[in-house]
Amino acid sequence: MSHARILIIEDEPDIARLITQALDGYGFVTEHAATGRRGLEQARRQSPDLAIVDLGLPDMDGMEVIRQLQQATPCAVLILTGRNDVMDRVLGLELGADDYLAKPFEPRELVARVRSILRRYLRSGAPDTQATPGVARFGDWRFEAGRHLLIAPDGREVGVSATEASMLQALLRNPNRILSREQLIGERDIDPYDRSVDVRISRLRRKLEDDPQNPRLIKTVYGAGYLFATTVRWD
Repeated sequence: MSHARILIIEDEPDIARLITQALDGYGFVTEHAATGRRGLEQARRQSPDLAIVDLGLPDMDGMEVIRQLQQATPCAVLILTGRNDVMDRVLGLELGADDYLAKPFEPRELVARVRSILRRYLRSGAPDTQATPGVARFGDWRFEAGRHLLIAPDGREVGVSATEASMLQALLRNPNRILSREQLIGERDIDPYDRSVDVRISRLRRKLEDDPQNPRLIKTVYGAGYLFATTVRWD
């Protein structure tokens, strides 16, 4: 984790410098881009492990940067925003971001968020220590954990974000068992008003279900969590 590559897309020099110094102190490899287009170019040249994206960029909307990142070079994403709008945060999560942090922020909180995201990212792509296989099959679907990739019944490749991959893997490793929101996200003491888990479940349903409003695979167990209601085979 300490050598993970982090792309900082932030137009304010002082904030970019603060982020860089905080992350460099923990051994992360950082790269900075002052505009959205420059950040996308750098990501295409070498895909980062995580991108920190400011929503208020001078040349393009940060949401569009996140959308293009997830289409071209999928990676973990942390939103950095001065906007105090819940809808902006939800939209960012809908586009595939893994977390958000509001300005002004404490450098220690930034580092903690980055490390938490990368733990999910690495956990979802790493082989199990007990040699658990890395390809899950359910119905006519296939999930390749190491590539964060869903293969649809018609052969289409469906990308998922780092956190979505981690959540999906948790469900697939525990089929027909109720998992709490804390178990799904791999974090303790989630704020009861934090809807990020529910947003990501909705995204997974839209990718997996014929009718996301009446899901057959990912069931909601009210007051308890979510359940993956089918047989899963790991190859």
